[in-house]
Amino acid sequence: EGASIIDIGAYSSRPDADDVSTEEEMARLRHALNLVRQHQPDAVVSVDTFRADVARMCVEEYGVAMVNDISAGEMDDEMFPTIARLGVPYIAMHMKGTPQTMQINPQYEHFLKEIFYFFSEKVQKLRDLGVKDIILDPGFGFAKTIEQNYALLRSLSSFRDIDGGRRLLVGVSRKSMIYRALGISPEETLPATQAVHFKALENGADILRVHDVAEAVRTMSLYRLMA
Repeated sequence: EGASIIDIGAYSSRPDADDVSTEEEMARLRHALNLVRQHQPDAVVSVDTFRADVARMCVEEYGVAMVNDISAGEMDDEMFPTIARLGVPYIAMHMKGTPQTMQINPQYEHFLKEIFYFFSEKVQKLRDLGVKDIILDPGFGFAKTIEQNYALLRSLSSFRDIDGGRRLLVGVSRKSMIYRALGISPEETLPATQAVHFKALENGADILRVHDVAEAVRTMSLYRLMA
């Protein structure tokens, strides 16, 4: 349907998600990656994991092209050195707490400034280790209220300026910031999701992480015609 990257994860990051052991996460990923390599051997694959051992297994055994870490190294101290050794692009996402705790009354003194500082610090640590290809994900829906998510969307372009310019990934597809704001179900969010996708592109997003690929590709095509 036109996707550029297939992002595969085996540890759910939804609020209140059950914990999954490292061994179980690896077993699930091996199964999925074997299927992808069998049916789409040339696909560019990203692995969604916060564990360094899992990231290393996916890159070394299956040739995964990038690592997508919802914790930006906060949940595994070995992640940054591992990424530096692997030499693959790294997606660092902002989140406070863990998937189990992130939505329990998230508090910020200076919301946007704190996220900007979080990314500035992470990028500097990665650069010091020699990591060159760093993509930032502001973490829509992760330890943020509905109002904070839209404030983040309005200010998205400011994060491109970190360390001389950063690519941005946005993941808003079917999230509660859309369906709760509109009083609808996640299954009814497709048109509204595309509206938010368009605004994200307009405000500097480079990569959209989506469920509905064909519709998102059409949205991106129209944006490029209008840009």
